[in-house]
Amino acid sequence: MLLMANVESFDLDHTKVYAPYVRLAGAKRTPRGDAISKYDLRLLQPNQGAISPSALHTLEHLLAGYLRDHLEDVIDVSPMGCRTGMYMSVLGEADEEGVLVAFRAALQDVAEHDRPIPGVSELECGNYRDHDLAQARIHAREALEAGLKIQPTLLIER
Repeated sequence: MLLMANVESFDLDHTKVYAPYVRLAGAKRTPRGDAISKYDLRLLQPNQGAISPSALHTLEHLLAGYLRDHLEDVIDVSPMGCRTGMYMSVLGEADEEGVLVAFRAALQDVAEHDRPIPGVSELECGNYRDHDLAQARIHAREALEAGLKIQPTLLIER
């Protein structure tokens, strides 16, 4: 029987969290001692909705830039497969409050974005035709209106 490594998100009790939120999803140290923190930036309540692939793609492009405008040492911003939010990895110690402030500011930037989406050409993007700025802006506004908060990690009781 093949064993698979444990995946943190599979231990999260998705029935007990309340979106929209910021949650520290994990922290690691590299062999050289550098800290890396991974955050769950949730826009929609799990299992109650999903962001369309085109809107999620646009959110990825916009948040990749806007989060870096408001937060230092962002390594990566990537969409969740369940299409309810993003994961963000940063270099450094966990700082949920700082991430919350940056996520709020970045979502405000997305909600107000009225220019072309960055990185949307055949040269820059692997699926450049699949974007929806209007829906991305709506998701950003709705998350802001609902009130972002810090969500503790609530594990499944097994």
